[in-house]
Amino acid sequence: MLTNNQPDPAPITRHLRAMFGSRLLIAAVHYLPVFDELNNGPLTVSELSGRIGLDERPAMVLFPALCAMDLLAYDQYRRLYITDLGRYVTKTHIPNLAGYVGLEKDDPGAVEMAVRLRNDGPLDAPQGISFVKEGEGPSPMDNPESARHFTLGLAGRARYLSPIVGANMTSCTGHLLDVAGGTGYYTYEWLLNNPTATATLFDRPSVLSVAAELLDEFSASGRPGAERVKKRVTFLPGDMLTDELPETDILLAASLFHDWPTATCQMLAHRFAAALRPGGELWVHDAFLNDTLDGPLAVTDYSAQLFWNTKGRCYSRAEYRSWLLEAGLEPMPDAIPTQLDYGLIWARK
Repeated sequence: MLTNNQPDPAPITRHLRAMFGSRLLIAAVHYLPVFDELNNGPLTVSELSGRIGLDERPAMVLFPALCAMDLLAYDQYRRLYITDLGRYVTKTHIPNLAGYVGLEKDDPGAVEMAVRLRNDGPLDAPQGISFVKEGEGPSPMDNPESARHFTLGLAGRARYLSPIVGANMTSCTGHLLDVAGGTGYYTYEWLLNNPTATATLFDRPSVLSVAAELLDEFSASGRPGAERVKKRVTFLPGDMLTDELPETDILLAASLFHDWPTATCQMLAHRFAAALRPGGELWVHDAFLNDTLDGPLAVTDYSAQLFWNTKGRCYSRAEYRSWLLEAGLEPMPDAIPTQLDYGLIWARK
């Protein structure tokens, strides 16, 4: 059920993220021997990854993207092979476009993408990657200037999507925990639809300072019921990786898991499941790869952007559901589209 009658602005973000997909293409043709290795016949993901020296995360960014571009595909044994279209970027095919692609191979972004694919991230990131916490050090989001920059940069997307998300989540009279809630818009919109419920917004202290300002603005918007939302929100500073999470009836993880590698996602799923009361629900709002890990192109481009800026990537619904199942939750079959190439899935305790 969508509630926004405005045109989906997904084309804007798709054009933006296409830059990262282009870098993957150049890296695969000119810096990593993807097509050279597959010229000799199909290979499994693990076989191809081993031959070209890729860890799991960069492999699952690169190969789904090349499939989404229709350059690679899976055979009946789940082995990757070069498609008829893909032959045109192999140097042995006559004619080919490998040289044409190579005109951009010295682009700094393409060169750096190849480095990051081989290294599973930048070679030197002493201050952390983008807004994601690195190791035992502080989070870049603890810096008030960085926190404001990133939170307000993401605010437009959250402000657009949050009414759709709030309308499609379960209604209840209980409590919502919005982990890494950022702007807080998802919480505010859900509370607007659930006038007797309460919510906790959990994030870094500097982020919550921005969220509090946005709540003041939301409460003064003049929308029916908005002025009463403020009294039902609690701001709780903390680190979701280490700090205890309060008990809740519904937990929302919006644009959260995709910042982290698989092992961290599995750990977070267990932490979130533990915070749910019996019968509680965990909702995930994100952009999802196909379960076959071969697209869609808009999401593989987004995955490349996330790979560039964070420690994560986009995941499939099947991957999420496996984590939720391992955490003792019952994944529901629903796959609810929102907009901007996002959607909702959920699980019950």
